[in-house]
Amino acid sequence: MKHTILYVATVTAAMTLGSCTDHSRDFDACGQVEATEVLVSAEVNGRIVALQLAEGDQLKAGQEVGVIDSVQTYLQKKELVRKRANAQTKLVDIDRQLASQYAQLEKLQEDHERYQALEAKDATTRKQVDDLVSQIAVARREIAAKKQTYERNNAGIREEVALYDVQIAEKDDQLGKCRIVAPIDGTVLTKFAEAGELVTSGKSLFKLADMNQIYVRAYLTTAQLAEVKLGDTLRVTIEDGTDKPRQYNGHLVWIADEAEFTPKNIQTKDERADLVYAAKIAIENDGYLKLGMYAYVRFH
Repeated sequence: MKHTILYVATVTAAMTLGSCTDHSRDFDACGQVEATEVLVSAEVNGRIVALQLAEGDQLKAGQEVGVIDSVQTYLQKKELVRKRANAQTKLVDIDRQLASQYAQLEKLQEDHERYQALEAKDATTRKQVDDLVSQIAVARREIAAKKQTYERNNAGIREEVALYDVQIAEKDDQLGKCRIVAPIDGTVLTKFAEAGELVTSGKSLFKLADMNQIYVRAYLTTAQLAEVKLGDTLRVTIEDGTDKPRQYNGHLVWIADEAEFTPKNIQTKDERADLVYAAKIAIENDGYLKLGMYAYVRFH
């Protein structure tokens, strides 16, 4: 009887323990939490006048966080603006320059009409009328020649002004690049430079991560590719060190088109698999997800 009671107690305990076994860490694939990261670099050479950010700061896209010395660029722009203004003063007002010639032509045309009327009455000779016709033709040719000269002169000046416009636009672009601006909404992960440092174009200043666009980079074996497709909803368990790790629904948004050797820190369901395919499972960040967290993925 005692042996029977002991056997029943042992079986009951085993069943109880079995029912309490945590399967949350069972996985089809595993990986780590990652995010879209952007490395912000200097776009011009110069000394950093200000860089007002710290690691962990939340930045908005377009937010200005610093500036690189722009005095020389600003002075160069001012010089170009003055040269442009000086060039514009050389433009000729053609109608004003030819006003006197147009007045003379108009007077010749009036004389011609009057002499034609006198000739009809035999009050003047034909030669006088012909002379006026000749003078009118000469005046028109002179006006046309001067107008062409003025137009060519103005065209050259406008080309010069347009060149200054381009150079000024280049300086404006350089001045804009002296401003250090956050390209995306994100969290500052690393700061690489400080105010007062001399930087060159391409020098890394800080790194941002879009913590709203979180995904798990997991690795699938060749056999597993047949079990999933893009858009599938997968179950993601985050290894957060607790007895009941958080779980999320994620969407498979990307699968690599080439296999790679299994990363050293990654486990696969088939331990014999040497080659795996990287995949991204997008999940919504509720604030508890941190970069680098280990994650387990279940297909069903």
